[in-house]
Amino acid sequence: MDPLFWPSETNSFRRFTPESLAAIEERIAKKKKQAKVNQKNKDQGVEEDKLTPQLDLKTCKKLPSLYGDLPVELIGEPLEDFDPYYSDHKTFMVINKRRTIFRFTATPALCIVGPFNPVRKAAIKILIHS
Repeated sequence: MDPLFWPSETNSFRRFTPESLAAIEERIAKKKKQAKVNQKNKDQGVEEDKLTPQLDLKTCKKLPSLYGDLPVELIGEPLEDFDPYYSDHKTFMVINKRRTIFRFTATPALCIVGPFNPVRKAAIKILIHS
């Protein structure tokens, strides 16, 4: 395969930050507004395509080598999901040393423990440990 079509490593792996979560929430808000417009169009008979998750980026599968090497400092860290299906879902992905993909929700656990809480980060590191 031509290396020009491979995703670049700098674009693939980005840390999941509060700004990332805010961007996801904005996309969700836009999607809700668009859904209202689409409802009117649906009444007129216009159909829309729906995204599906990529099969090579499923949870508990190994990250394909197509995405390049994961930097050592990002192993076990929350990352923005690069599957377009999850671009408007409050989720993030974590990849362990064996390049296995794990997905977690960014909504507060137990309604009080947010995704950036140190206790939750420790629990995630324990869960993904190989």
